[in-house]
Amino acid sequence: MAEPDTSQAPSPKTILKATGVAFVVGLIVLLAAILPAEFGVDPLGTGELTGVIALSRAENPFEEQLEMHRSDFVEFELGPFQSVEYKYTMDLDAPMVFTWVADGEVYFDMHAEPAGIGAEGAESFEQGNDVSRTGSFHAPFNGIHGWFWENRGLSTVVVRLYASGFFLDSTVFRDGGDYSRVIDPVAE
Repeated sequence: MAEPDTSQAPSPKTILKATGVAFVVGLIVLLAAILPAEFGVDPLGTGELTGVIALSRAENPFEEQLEMHRSDFVEFELGPFQSVEYKYTMDLDAPMVFTWVADGEVYFDMHAEPAGIGAEGAESFEQGNDVSRTGSFHAPFNGIHGWFWENRGLSTVVVRLYASGFFLDSTVFRDGGDYSRVIDPVAE
């Protein structure tokens, strides 16, 4: 096989042929794969044949999460030996960053309960006594994820939580009852 002559620029005819071939290949890729996968348009029937048309029908979990970004601030006053539990409803792998600060030491337990299973399936991530925590969290499953705080001292303590992430709403468990809080998405 002879080596191509690279000492000269390609002729205009060769450039036109290469451009034409590239255009035809691009058009085939557009019609056979991109239109069926992205837009559900399948003019050649190849999207249905190869299964890529299913991609256009599937929900994009990242788009949904982006639409649900929320920021939250909540404050709880805990008298001696009082407790509160505060949890966010989160989907699998939804991220959240948080900081909580108390003006006195509290017992805390960061944990989660899988949707549909309840407290029997609860999983603890961190427990201890402290005045603050800062971190990030990715939900290991669909369910409610958050903290239990208890004031084990004799003075009143205020706990403040700042959180931002992809949670739907929150629930406060306190004084034998619970109530949900609606948290509006962050404005664009």
